[in-house]
Amino acid sequence: MTAALVAEGLHTYYGKSHILHGVGLEVAEGKITALLGRNGAGKTTTLRSLMGLTPPREGRVTIFGTDTVNWPTYRVAALGVGYVPEGRRIFPNLTVDENLKVPLERTGAWTSERIYQLFPRLAERKTNRGRQLSGGEQEMLSIGRALLLNPKLLILDEPSQGLAPLIVRDVFRIVAQMRSEGISVLLVEQNARVSLEIADYAYVIDDGAMVYSGPAKELAADEARVQSLAGVSVEEWTMS
Repeated sequence: MTAALVAEGLHTYYGKSHILHGVGLEVAEGKITALLGRNGAGKTTTLRSLMGLTPPREGRVTIFGTDTVNWPTYRVAALGVGYVPEGRRIFPNLTVDENLKVPLERTGAWTSERIYQLFPRLAERKTNRGRQLSGGEQEMLSIGRALLLNPKLLILDEPSQGLAPLIVRDVFRIVAQMRSEGISVLLVEQNARVSLEIADYAYVIDDGAMVYSGPAKELAADEARVQSLAGVSVEEWTMS
C-alpha cells in the first residue's frame, strides 16, 4: 500500500532535552492513522517534527515520496498537507468568514461554501468573531481552514481536547468522512477509545518512543493494552 507519509528514526530535541528517541511511523494513502499516548508522551513533538516546526536532528521524513527533513513548514504544506494544531489557533478578533479567507485556497473541491455545508454551525455564525465561538465551533473552524488548502494529507493534533462528548462525536464523524473523500489522515489523540473506532492503523508513543503499532481494531479489542499503553479513559463510545 502506498504511503502518504513515512518517518524513520526521528530524534528531536528541545535545547538539550532529548524528546523523541528514534520515532518512526507510516500513514497509508486514503487511511486514518492514529497516534495515541499520554500527555507529555511526545505526540505533539512528533507532529512538529513532521511539519518542520521543530526539525529533528536525526532521521528522515518523506511525504508523497519527497524527503522533507529541514524544509520550512510552508513548503511542507505546499505538498498538500493540512495541519490542525493543538489549541485550534484561530484568529480571535476575526469573524468566521474572515478566518476562512486567511489561507490561500488551492484548486480543488474544498471551498468556503463547502465548508459551510460540512459545518452548518459555522454557517450560522459567519459574522461571529473567533473568540465568541464555543470550543467545538473553534475546532470545526480550524479543520475547515485546513481543508481550504485542499490537502491530500490532513494532520490533526488533539481535536477532541476540551470538548463535550456530543461535540467530540460530531468532530470525529467529520474526520472519518475525510477518508471517504480520499484524504489521508494522521490523528494525534489522547482519547484512545473514540480514535480507535475510526482509525485503520494505530501507534502508541510513550516517553518519546514508539511502544506499539498495529491495526486499530486489534488494539481496540485489547482493553488491557489500551489502558496500559495509552493510559486514557476506557469509556465506551459509539459513533452511531
